[in-house]
Amino acid sequence: MQVRQYQEADLAALRAIHASQGFAYPLPDLNNPLFVTKLILSEPQTSLREEEAVNENVSETNVAQPSAQPEKIIGAAFLRLTAEAYLLLDPGVGTPRQRWQWLLQLHAATERDAWQRGLEDVHAWLPPQIASKFGKRITQLGWRRDDAWTPYCKRLACPAGNSNP
Repeated sequence: MQVRQYQEADLAALRAIHASQGFAYPLPDLNNPLFVTKLILSEPQTSLREEEAVNENVSETNVAQPSAQPEKIIGAAFLRLTAEAYLLLDPGVGTPRQRWQWLLQLHAATERDAWQRGLEDVHAWLPPQIASKFGKRITQLGWRRDDAWTPYCKRLACPAGNSNP
């Protein structure tokens, strides 16, 4: 097995894998520049001697360079940039109505800024003590609670021996 960078020639195999999974979402547009990681897991159809030569082409990140050898694509992993929203608004300043107006002003400016930077979505995780009341308010601004999928988070750490994050 090897992990390598995605190539457009992989698309037909990925469409077939995606369809076989039966999930109710379309295969994303992999030409979208928000996809910053596009990796393919494949099984080279090579002899042992050729496989050793391919393994010598693996870069420092353990991602092999694309080869012209026949292969079977087993899977893929993609990472798309998104944003996490944080709101800091002093609860001791102004009236509740003023704070709502200030939030509206910040919200509109932040939405424009995110869109101009090419982002397609923003996520907010609300603390339990404000989720019910504040969640109703931001729903009025176009936010929606998405309980259809269960979110998980992976905290990244610098690998041992690597000085760059």
